[in-house]
Amino acid sequence: MLKATGIGIGTGATALATPADAAGAPLVHPGLLHTRADLDRMAAKVKAGARQYTAGFAELTANRHAQSGWRANPQAVVYRGSGTPENYATLYNDIHAAYQNALRHHVSGEEAYADTAVAILNAWSGKLTRLEGSADRFLAAGLYGYQFANAAELVRDHGNFDLERARELLLNVFHPLSDSFLSHHNNAVVTNYWPNWDLAALACVLATGIFCDERAVVDRAVEYFEHGAGMGSVKHAIPVVHEDGLGEWVEAGRDQGHALLGVGLMGTVCEMAWNQGIDLYGYDDSRFLKGAQYVARWSLGGDVPYTANTRKKGAIGGWSGSETASDVAVVDPGMTRPIWAMIANHYTKRRGLPASYLTRAAAKAAPEGGGGDYGPNSGGFDQLGFGTLAFTRDRGRVGEPVGGPSPSPGPSGGSRGVGGVRTQASASPAREGDLAATGTGDAAGWAAAAGIGAVAGGLLLLRRRDRVSRREGVE
Repeated sequence: MLKATGIGIGTGATALATPADAAGAPLVHPGLLHTRADLDRMAAKVKAGARQYTAGFAELTANRHAQSGWRANPQAVVYRGSGTPENYATLYNDIHAAYQNALRHHVSGEEAYADTAVAILNAWSGKLTRLEGSADRFLAAGLYGYQFANAAELVRDHGNFDLERARELLLNVFHPLSDSFLSHHNNAVVTNYWPNWDLAALACVLATGIFCDERAVVDRAVEYFEHGAGMGSVKHAIPVVHEDGLGEWVEAGRDQGHALLGVGLMGTVCEMAWNQGIDLYGYDDSRFLKGAQYVARWSLGGDVPYTANTRKKGAIGGWSGSETASDVAVVDPGMTRPIWAMIANHYTKRRGLPASYLTRAAAKAAPEGGGGDYGPNSGGFDQLGFGTLAFTRDRGRVGEPVGGPSPSPGPSGGSRGVGGVRTQASASPAREGDLAATGTGDAAGWAAAAGIGAVAGGLLLLRRRDRVSRREGVE
């Protein structure tokens, strides 16, 4: 809701809606952050000695979590938050060890790393029963839920992996807290929590739905991304889009670290959805691209605009207040997180769109490491990382078969691919102001996704999300 003095963010909470098209095509596995084509590409490129891939793989093999000697330390109850016997570091260290070992297995082909990942995941699924603590327990559920699902997805076909027990852990321990947060926001007014809280929960809900083959759960996550009442839905996280194509990231009015976390989490949600044929990257004329470009420019030390906004805070039926953010926070151009490679490669390589701030940020961060490479505390484990290895892509070619989704027509009237072949980009490129392109974009706008490949000698045709209506406002 636009106001003359800035932006007022709506405060009415609504329950999650279930889209009418919940019964769609079967979900694809592996299909969270990495598809089979992605894993095969990494292995082939490293074997061939491709520079960026080998540099990224070297970051992985040097990480202490990526060693086959890692032993899990599972807990029955995990606590996060002040006033509790915090032990959540044990959980996130073990999950990152499982993910890194599983990824190393797929690149190297060495079974010892798969065995290690399986042993870690089985140990936790056999013991963890609850997540407790302050409101931070919702962060634990969201962050470590989506990460557990991604690690497990990489070994779901391993003979010793207990798939059913992993499903039960996600559905009974991680997902309920994340789903509850998106519905009720810990009994707070809907704007009480900044976007990264919503986005952590959203990532867990989406990852759980995909891993557990629960289409309705996937669709609830997608609906929230597009139309949710909380600050993590895309139009609340990026409330203003300027004529130069930059979209204000609302959490830039808080601090740089949380803004980077939010962009990384939204990118994670978009990537997991893309690998299931759902184009959130391109939703609302590629609104996420505009917000990511904004944060990348700001984090590189560039000037960005900011529109003052006030959000209501407090508990429903209890205390109440408000907070106004009137300008961007102080920025440290040296601060980085392993979030840029995935987003930059999607927009510039899959879609052929110019995104010079993203490519500069990605180049500065390369080669990206992962958990444990960005500090010993929880913030250094919020992203799985290793984007240089996992998401570096060759540019798509006109007429190339598309394994990813055919974007649904949004407000910009973009076109779909026909017969599984991308014909043109679905969204108009974000303009770059007075910064010259770095050569990584393609102004012609041609796009072809390096996706999930062929099935039974033909293209895997994924479900197209034809919405009954594309609502411009919020619920």
